[in-house]
Amino acid sequence: MSTSTRPGTDTGTNTGTDSGTGTGSRPRRRPRGAERRPRFAIAVTALFFALLYLPVGVVVLFSFNSQKSLTVLDGVSLRWYTALLHDEVLLDSLGMSLRVSLVAMAGSLVLGVALALGLVRSRSRLGSFAGLIMLVPLITPEIVTGVAAMLLFKGLGITLSTTTVMLAEITFSISYVTVILRSRIAALNPEVEEAAMDLGATRGQALRLVTLPALLPSILASAVLIFALVFDDFVLAYFTTGVDPQPLSVRIYSAIRFGVQPTINAVGTLMLVGSIALIVLALAIPRLFGRKGGLDLLSGK
Repeated sequence: MSTSTRPGTDTGTNTGTDSGTGTGSRPRRRPRGAERRPRFAIAVTALFFALLYLPVGVVVLFSFNSQKSLTVLDGVSLRWYTALLHDEVLLDSLGMSLRVSLVAMAGSLVLGVALALGLVRSRSRLGSFAGLIMLVPLITPEIVTGVAAMLLFKGLGITLSTTTVMLAEITFSISYVTVILRSRIAALNPEVEEAAMDLGATRGQALRLVTLPALLPSILASAVLIFALVFDDFVLAYFTTGVDPQPLSVRIYSAIRFGVQPTINAVGTLMLVGSIALIVLALAIPRLFGRKGGLDLLSGK
């Protein structure tokens, strides 16, 4: 006996004709606005980077100017780089900045590694509180730190000099080293150090032969970052330096107050290139040791 169906009724066999849910239905089109790129966001981002890096590009460009002009580019020359090599005042300031950076790097590494080990190994509430305190210098405005350091040295009767700059920079840099190394130390397996002590090593030998080699990539990366940060630092150096010699950043500021010389453009370009090279090296060191590099350094991974 044959059965008949009315037009438009569903018999259960024509599943592909169901619009929107069937397998044979056409895919829904996305709204036209969803397929477009966020042009406004791209424009704002491009404008931001242009305003940020255009002045830096101008400094680099006019450092190769053949004439003593900061507005008109007339030929390409290394004249101002040659003049920099014969400027004893700037060279003395450059030497001081290098000494301060090296001392601050070494001092902050020694204290930062010890502090990071103590914070990770400590299981008391005091250790957790100290870990939070170490984050305060990272968020405190540097001008506040500089004024506080200057008032401290003045209150103790210490004359501002190269030594005060070194002490201030070491104090300021300890937090960076501690934050970078703390997560790395926490990720280490403590059983490896315990196994070394079970084999006859003392706690000091286990630290020197097992723990510190495992931390070496992070330590080296921290050292390069601290050197770059201290070398370019101005605010803290300005409030804690003496009369002479002055760090290079302070010397440049003093020279600019009497008019910008083309030699300053050459110094700024060299500082920019050196800082970029050091930061790239710091980010690449963990990868050279077979570990993650890049921005993971800042999280201690």
